[in-house]
Amino acid sequence: MVLLAVAGYLAVQYVTGGAGGPGCTVVSGKGDGATYEFSPEQAVNAATITAVGTARGLPERAVTIALATALQESALRNIDHGDRDSLGLFQQRPSQGWGTEKQIMDPIYSAGMFYDHLVEVPGYTRLPLTVAAQRVQRSGFPQAYAKHEPDATLLAAALTGRAGATLTCEGRPDATRVSGPDGVRSALVRDFGRDAMEAAGAEVGAGASPRPAAGAGADGRTVTVPVARQPGAGDGRAARERGWQLAHWAVANASALHIERVSYAGREWVAGTTEGRWRTTDAAADAKGGEGVGAVRIVTAQ
Repeated sequence: MVLLAVAGYLAVQYVTGGAGGPGCTVVSGKGDGATYEFSPEQAVNAATITAVGTARGLPERAVTIALATALQESALRNIDHGDRDSLGLFQQRPSQGWGTEKQIMDPIYSAGMFYDHLVEVPGYTRLPLTVAAQRVQRSGFPQAYAKHEPDATLLAAALTGRAGATLTCEGRPDATRVSGPDGVRSALVRDFGRDAMEAAGAEVGAGASPRPAAGAGADGRTVTVPVARQPGAGDGRAARERGWQLAHWAVANASALHIERVSYAGREWVAGTTEGRWRTTDAAADAKGGEGVGAVRIVTAQ
């Protein structure tokens, strides 16, 4: 029994890359020391909720409200139980017209339904977060959402790309869930939508790979997503934020998709490294991403 316990502990240490507990961290881009720690499972769901919102062209405030709501309702876990017939990330109820059980357990669908109702709330971006969330959820504890606003604000800033190089995961990829480039491409289309990926210059048809930059992807493990400055985008801020959104999305999905390395705008994250920090690289091509002509590179284990 003791040997089994030790073996289990060592296995956890290998997968998490550290002393156990939360495997991902988001820090404030303002340098005020604010942080939020969470698990890879929570990171995947937060990244999906954010991608669904930005794919609809919704503002960061909408994403913050959605993330705070999911933190309260499910702790960002796609659970198959709840009060009465409540299910999923937002604890939506089939009996109340939110959809079938299967639909609600799909994070893309449930996030979309939340946003569908949120945008119908007049002036939701100007309302206190707890008021906006309550008008969608009709919860028995309407003030509960407020306590999650600081964490949701940190997550939204990172996952929308406004605060670059602020989300990291310490853990190594899950060795039992090998995905490869095809899995990464499928997940990108799942979360961001086919149109968004094609607009970025990515080929996302069956068996296709996003169009690589010169010299990229020769190893068969690299998915390269171009990040282009949009016409009229001024200083390229929109492109830069888009690049960091994709980069942070990849880090959040690293365990699930067996991603080993992510690089963008002269910064690189490597799975399994101590503290999982973004480090500066000398990759000039990536550094140009801040000017809107670079790309996000995602390297998988296979």
